[in-house]
Amino acid sequence: MTELDRAGQPGATALLEDMVRLPGGRFTMGSDLHYLEERPARVVEVDSFQIDRTMVTNRQFAEFVGATGYVTLAEKVPKAEDYPGALPEMLQAGSLVFKQTSAPVPLDNHYNWWDWVFGADWRHPTGPGSSIEGMDDHPVVHVAFEDAQAFAGWAGKELPSEAEWEYAARGGLEGKEFAWGDELVPAEGHMANIWQGKFPYQNTEEDGYTRTSPVGSYPPNGFGLFDMIGNAWEWTDDWFGTGAAAPKKSCCVPRNPRGVQPEESFDPRMPEIRIPQKVLKGGSHLCAPSYCRRYRPAARHAQTVDSSTSHIGFRCIIRDC
Repeated sequence: MTELDRAGQPGATALLEDMVRLPGGRFTMGSDLHYLEERPARVVEVDSFQIDRTMVTNRQFAEFVGATGYVTLAEKVPKAEDYPGALPEMLQAGSLVFKQTSAPVPLDNHYNWWDWVFGADWRHPTGPGSSIEGMDDHPVVHVAFEDAQAFAGWAGKELPSEAEWEYAARGGLEGKEFAWGDELVPAEGHMANIWQGKFPYQNTEEDGYTRTSPVGSYPPNGFGLFDMIGNAWEWTDDWFGTGAAAPKKSCCVPRNPRGVQPEESFDPRMPEIRIPQKVLKGGSHLCAPSYCRRYRPAARHAQTVDSSTSHIGFRCIIRDC
C-alpha cells in the first residue's frame, strides 16, 4: 500500500503527518547487564521505516472508533468456553487497573497492586465513573493486542517488530543505558514518566504525574520521538521468548528476531499461563528503580494477547519496502 493509498482512508491523513522516517542501520539489541530475557546483546540490522512520533492518543483512538464502530476487547463480555473453570460472576467486560497500596506489600505477587475492574476500558481508565475528559493527548490504554492491530490496519500502518521498536527507542545512541544517555535523571531533570518513591505504595510524583502523562511532556530522543521510555508500555508484533540468536536480515526487517513461534511464546516464569504472549517495550509510569527497572530500550516484557491494562498502549510504523 502506498502513502497515497493510506492517506485516502478516512482519518488516515493526519496520522501520516506526524511520523518520523528513520534510516536503516545496525545496532546492538538487548543487554547482558540486566534481566535474563534481554540476553544476549547482539548486532541486529533493520531497514528504513516510518514511526509515529508519539504513542497513539485517546483522541486518535476515538477517531478510529467513531469511523469504524470498533469495540475493544475490554468492552466485550468474555466467553465461558474461552476461560474454562472461570467463575460465572467474573465473566464480565473489564480490564486490569493499577491500585496504589497504602503500605508495603510483598513484591513477588503482582496481584497485590492490580485489580480486575468491571467496566474499565479505554474510555473509563480506572473503571465506571472515570473518563478521559481532558485527556485527549494522553496515550490510549486498556488496548489488547488485537485492538492495536485493528487501529494500525485502519490507519494503513503496522505494529513494529521488537527490533524496529528498540532501534527507534535508542535514538541513534549505541551502548547507552537509557534513550538519552547513561544517567536515569540527568541534571536537566526527569526524562520520562516513571515511578518515583517506593513501589507500589509511595509515589513522590517528582515528575509531576501519578498515572499517564500527555504525550510529548518530556524531551524527545535523538530521532525526535517522544515517550519511547515510560508513560505506557507499547505492543510490538513479536512473540515473546527467551534465548535469542542473532537474526538474519530480510526485507524489511527480521520480523521475529528470536525465531519464536506462537506456541513457544509462553513466559517460563509463569508456566501455568498457556496463552501466547507478545513483547512489550518501553516500560511505563509504574517502572521504578525500587522494583521494575524496565525503563530502558533493551528491556522487554511478556504480555498475553488477550489482556489489557491501565498502562499498555502502542504506536505504529510504515515500512519503506
